[in-house]
Amino acid sequence: MSLLGAYSICEVGKEAAGVAGNVFAFGLFLSPIPTFRRIIRNGSTEMFSGLPYVYSLLNCLICLWYGTPLISPDNLLVTTVNTIGGVFQLVYITLFLIYAEKARKVRMLGLLLAVLGIFVIILVGSLQIDDSAMRRMFVGLLSCASLISMFASPLFIIRLVIRTKSVEFMPFYLSLSTFLMSISFFLYGLVSDDTFIYVPNGIGTVLGIVQLILYFYYKSSSTENCRQPLIVSNE
Repeated sequence: MSLLGAYSICEVGKEAAGVAGNVFAFGLFLSPIPTFRRIIRNGSTEMFSGLPYVYSLLNCLICLWYGTPLISPDNLLVTTVNTIGGVFQLVYITLFLIYAEKARKVRMLGLLLAVLGIFVIILVGSLQIDDSAMRRMFVGLLSCASLISMFASPLFIIRLVIRTKSVEFMPFYLSLSTFLMSISFFLYGLVSDDTFIYVPNGIGTVLGIVQLILYFYYKSSSTENCRQPLIVSNE
């Protein structure tokens, strides 16, 4: 096989993996809808926390910035998935602000402004770096750290499942979407030889596999009627 043919196959594989990652990520972005249907129905955020949505917004903004041509070339699909994710998080945050009590609303606004401020600092700071390789490394490291912390967030759910021997609080389709999205972008980063993409998504793939194994192992121990997963506020 010629080098040109091998390159073409790699490019097709990369694009296919990126498109698949975008599709599976859409399932993740839709997962909070049942929570917000409950919030809207009850007219209150109850004990739900808005912190995960604010943090997810920051993660999307950093990864979006990494995917732009100013930071890393030929990563359009990284930009698209995080643009869509950022829009979803903004919608969720807006709904949370509408239905939250005044004190929590003020706190949430403060967190949102802090996140936007951090992103502006990262954006402006990275543009001050003239060397493109150093600029990519700077934003890439931040993106990688942000993604790893996001993928590590379900660890408390994994501990809960093991302790209670029940998958009541670990929805199957959420775990499946996490796994499929992670492995898609792991392959995308591997073909692209982009460490800042395949390392965090490789970790996400392993954690996704763990969640799926636990789900099927403890499924028989779960109650028949599972409740909606709650995000309990520690604020």
